Amino acid sequence: MDFKLFSQALKKFIVGLIIIAALLFIPAGTLDYPNGWLFIGLLFIPMFIVGLILMITDQDLLKKRLNAKENESTQKLVLLLSGLMFISSFILAGLNFRFSWIKLPETIVMIASILFLLGYVMYMEVLRENKYLARTVEVDANQKVIDSGLYGIVRHPMYTSTILLFLTMPLILGSIYSFIICLIYPIIIAIRIGNEEKVLENELDGYVQYKQKVKYRILPFLW
Repeated sequence: MDFKLFSQALKKFIVGLIIIAALLFIPAGTLDYPNGWLFIGLLFIPMFIVGLILMITDQDLLKKRLNAKENESTQKLVLLLSGLMFISSFILAGLNFRFSWIKLPETIVMIASILFLLGYVMYMEVLRENKYLARTVEVDANQKVIDSGLYGIVRHPMYTSTILLFLTMPLILGSIYSFIICLIYPIIIAIRIGNEEKVLENELDGYVQYKQKVKYRILPFLW
């Protein structure tokens, strides 16, 4: 086992858990925020499991997933906008609980939780299908076009899964205001895809032909 990689992954996991917990529970003014705990469980338990699986089966992919440093200026803007969106949505969710602005029905929370888990299953399948899947926009020296499985349906199934995850997230937290903020996310992803596909067309052999074969980016028959 690569203990340095394990330590790096564990550190990022713990830091992420602390930050999200702080962004939720400090604005909520209490630890007795059931939706907050539900979300943390739904997010971090699968994340821990996926991390362990990658640690055992594909450490190179885990290294790529841990690297979030972008070189493209457009992608740096995408990261900034995404970060601002997440921070504001978490804080608003906590404040919504604290001041009881609007309480969503438990039915919506449970349906959102199920959809969130389905989004995570899709995310895991994408990781299984594409060993080149870095968090940053880059092309490996020996990278090949993946055109089977989910990649035979849409060109960016990872973004399909993250849209499902991030649009259900505020509903799990019980905040319609956070949901409205997260509606910005598909726009952010559209910006990211536009820049990413230019890079792939220029640097990845066969990607232009792949675009002709698979017409849709993230949603079949829509876009």
